[in-house]
Amino acid sequence: MSDVSVLLADDHALMRESFRALLDASPGFTTVGEAGTGAEAVRLAGEHRPDVVLMDVRMPEMDGIEATRRICAELESVRVLMLTTFDLDEYVYAALRAGASGFLVKDATAAELLNGIRLVAAGEALLAPRVTRRLIAAFTGPGGGSPAGPPVGLDAITDREREVLELIAKGLSNTEIAEHLYLGVGTVKTHIGRLLSKLGARDRAQLVITAYESGLVSPRGLA
Repeated sequence: MSDVSVLLADDHALMRESFRALLDASPGFTTVGEAGTGAEAVRLAGEHRPDVVLMDVRMPEMDGIEATRRICAELESVRVLMLTTFDLDEYVYAALRAGASGFLVKDATAAELLNGIRLVAAGEALLAPRVTRRLIAAFTGPGGGSPAGPPVGLDAITDREREVLELIAKGLSNTEIAEHLYLGVGTVKTHIGRLLSKLGARDRAQLVITAYESGLVSPRGLA
């Protein structure tokens, strides 16, 4: 199995050096480049096509959200894992809508960081149930943000797919969804694959956003 290739994008050189040292010392990972600005991150992502871009939110020239939007639009195989100072950074929701596959706080442990990169590289979303609930609540409560454009429609999906989507939005794993709906894990994966295709979503993170924007779930429903 080949190493997970990672591009580091952070305007603090010390932070990049810290992440590089960790990745270089960890079997199964390769650092392919470092970017100090959002614009540089976009350029290097196109040049190296890494499996994962570890992206800071706040950077000069172009912020991490716009860089993520461009990378995800132009490079379908590249996943972006956002780094934030706090787990409810005001820009996290926008980053997910831009195509990010999840986020980590900068004080995450080395094990959490490495596991997060592996998950995102494998096409999973790094959104824990607790964080999912708090994230959506933050953007639907007083003073919170709101989705841009009209609500997303779910007319193309089946009733069973709708049930699976709702459970994804609640943060359940494939195994937990299978147990909840009395299905095989393989069947759940098939439903998720169809949801991704029908809803034009990149991964589970995008499915969570779709579930919220369609009105299928709400903060109360995720409590």
